Amino acid sequence: MSKPFKLSIENGVAELIFDKPPVNAFSSVEWAQIAAEIEALGTNDDCRVIIIAAEGRGFCAGVDIKELDANDSLIVKVNKGNYDTFKAIHINDKPVIVAVHGFVLGGGIGISGAADIIVASECATFAVPEVDRGAMGGGAHLQRMFPVQKVRYMYFTGLPIDAQEAYRLGAVERVVPREELLPVAREIAAAIAEKSPRMIALAKEALTGIEDGNLEDKYRSEQGFTLEAYQSPDSAESRDAFVNKRDAAFTEKK
Repeated sequence: MSKPFKLSIENGVAELIFDKPPVNAFSSVEWAQIAAEIEALGTNDDCRVIIIAAEGRGFCAGVDIKELDANDSLIVKVNKGNYDTFKAIHINDKPVIVAVHGFVLGGGIGISGAADIIVASECATFAVPEVDRGAMGGGAHLQRMFPVQKVRYMYFTGLPIDAQEAYRLGAVERVVPREELLPVAREIAAAIAEKSPRMIALAKEALTGIEDGNLEDKYRSEQGFTLEAYQSPDSAESRDAFVNKRDAAFTEKK
């Protein structure tokens, strides 16, 4: 079975490059493949640092809404794939650098929020359109990147913020032209890869341990609300409207 990414390892740096046209939106099976690969890299002695980047128009558009519109029971498998992917990044022994360009949406936010370092191209934008797709999730990882009120603004409106605003708020390490994105990520990765793998693993475990709250527990709580949302007629209406490119007609009061 083909995978929605390319993988290479050189000089201790693994590069996992999303490559699923047109928008890097992944199915339930593909999310499971991504999670398994990142988890495997964590135990691969040839890998000291992981870079996650993408080909195409944007970094990641999240889940495949068309798959869920056709069969909403797959939300359980999608939720698991998302959870496993973000966890595999967050608690991986190896530092994870994400190099983002274009749109960073939904699951792309989860990946970025779970990572250790974010590098962004000047064209990158960050957004959580979950409410407009009849779902929940992503707030825990977004809140690891941005202040609480900014998270709520983004979540309630679905509006994006650009790379410079993300840099101003401290989520992004550097903002660079698109052609410099991977070279800069590789530069940072090479500096980390030169260090003791044992010391870096201990440092990551220590830093993760002193974070405020447990990211995986918080995200699991959000996923419960996603399942609740999927029981709502407005959730199905949101997905159908998105897939068919029409305005949604909501019926529920609250």
